[in-house]
Amino acid sequence: MSSNIPTRRVTRTTRAAAVKENENANARPSRISTRSKPLGLSSTTAGLTGATGGVTRATAASRAKASVTATDSKLENLAGKRKREALGEVAVASNNKQTGGASKGKEKETYDGMMIKGKGVATRQPLRTVASTRQETHAVTKKDSTSTVHAKSKHDSAAVVDANAMVVDVPNHGQVQLPKLAVRRSTVIKESQITAVRRPDSQRRASLRSGRRIVEEEEPAHKKRRTSSVPPEEEPEAVADARAQTEEDLHHARLLAEIEAFAEEPEADPENSPWDDLDAEDSEDPLMVSEYVQDIFQYLKQVELTTMPNPNYMENQKELAWKMRGILTDWLIQVHVRFRLLPETLFLCVNIIDRFLSARVVSLAKLQLVGVTCMFIAAKFEEVVAPSVSHFLMCADSSYTEAEILQAERYVLKILEWNLSYPNPVHYLRRISKADDYNVKVRTLGKYLLEIGVLEWRLIAAPPSLMAAAAIWLARLALGMEQWTPNLAHFSSYRESALIPTANLMLNYILKPIRHESFHKKYAAKRYFKSSVYMRNWALDRWGEGTQVDLAKELPTIKAEIKILRETEEAAANQVEDEEAGESMLPALQLRGR
Repeated sequence: MSSNIPTRRVTRTTRAAAVKENENANARPSRISTRSKPLGLSSTTAGLTGATGGVTRATAASRAKASVTATDSKLENLAGKRKREALGEVAVASNNKQTGGASKGKEKETYDGMMIKGKGVATRQPLRTVASTRQETHAVTKKDSTSTVHAKSKHDSAAVVDANAMVVDVPNHGQVQLPKLAVRRSTVIKESQITAVRRPDSQRRASLRSGRRIVEEEEPAHKKRRTSSVPPEEEPEAVADARAQTEEDLHHARLLAEIEAFAEEPEADPENSPWDDLDAEDSEDPLMVSEYVQDIFQYLKQVELTTMPNPNYMENQKELAWKMRGILTDWLIQVHVRFRLLPETLFLCVNIIDRFLSARVVSLAKLQLVGVTCMFIAAKFEEVVAPSVSHFLMCADSSYTEAEILQAERYVLKILEWNLSYPNPVHYLRRISKADDYNVKVRTLGKYLLEIGVLEWRLIAAPPSLMAAAAIWLARLALGMEQWTPNLAHFSSYRESALIPTANLMLNYILKPIRHESFHKKYAAKRYFKSSVYMRNWALDRWGEGTQVDLAKELPTIKAEIKILRETEEAAANQVEDEEAGESMLPALQLRGR
């Protein structure tokens, strides 16, 4: 017994190693293949050691039975052609059995052999499975081998059908052909029954047709014949579409008529058209100087020509570009808002910058110094209490010293010959606003449009009086006031046709993507009636972003649309007033009837 103990330990260790190796290779199906391995002369040794993965605890009787089976297999190999054909059927049946009863690892191999159309079973696969078939066949008597083979083939075919529904699409040798929808129909019935349970009973009906349960939704047996004159459900939509098309055609025709009427309308002339003397109302106010106001503005129009910068001065600058000017002026707007300076200060500051850059070449490193110095000069000229040099140094992050700003101030004033007689566009704006009855919204929008000239270099060539007139004209157009009256033409001293090119530049700037955040944010506040937001929305409602608009061509259509919209609103307001008046008179009529 002492000699048998180590033998048993070795046998257990070998068996565990063999099982582990088989599991890593093909999992459970490999166990079937090793058991079906044909037993030869070395089967007794293999059964004792367990190295082949077979039955290790075989008795003497089982070994004798295995030897008899081996002898029978040799005799069977000598059989004729009919016996070999039977063995071919046995191979197919055993292969199917492995597929149906084995694990999933063998299903793919059997699927490849079964799904080849027109060929049946793969030619080389039975050679690998004949040995296992022989072992299973000779486990029974030789007399019942053929019947057992056919029974196994039928049973295994049914097992394959249950495992893989796709295998039954192609029939094989010796197998009974099953209905193609045997498995699919059961699945469909289960799914349809589950779906039918979820649906209400009023929407489904179950019926049995040709031995199959079919779930269908309820449908009307026949359509009722229409006997009334009620139009179908689709007709109200068609009527609405036709009505909308008719209204659109009428609107288009009316629009064309208004455009033709606008073309025939005479243009208001500043001198010859009849205008009202609005200055006579201020004759008793000495601050308005109504006696000299006409001469003052005529003189300012002469002076503004002497303080105009060179509109193409950037060609002489080696390190600067128009984009840098826009960045500088946008930063100056932020400084202007921080110190709460007057509007005149900003316009005078930009005018000094442009005039100085028209006369001298400035490096990029000194550009911010020029901007701060010009703002300092303009503040001392316009403001009652101007910020000191230290305040501007704080805004410039102390990039420069006080001595540099004061030295730059003297240099700038020397280049400009101490001439700061700049006719401010804000003065013209107030003058024109008098002819507009001092409309606050129009004047606020006009300030926003006027300040575009601070950022847009293309407006440098426009005189301040023209800028103010174009700003008021475009602001009135955006607010639905399309008429340029004789009073407005007289107090602005410009015809409507002379304002369109300048206003067109302002409009195209609004349609561009927002580049100057400080400027846009300033006029997006409530105190300015959100002018930047309103004007941008008004422009984008008519044209796309980045569009270059030709305002001279678009103006007749815009004016006609404004006129039609105003008349429609007036008609709706009158209708509401009539209804309210009728409702107020109804109690009196009821009392009178009593």
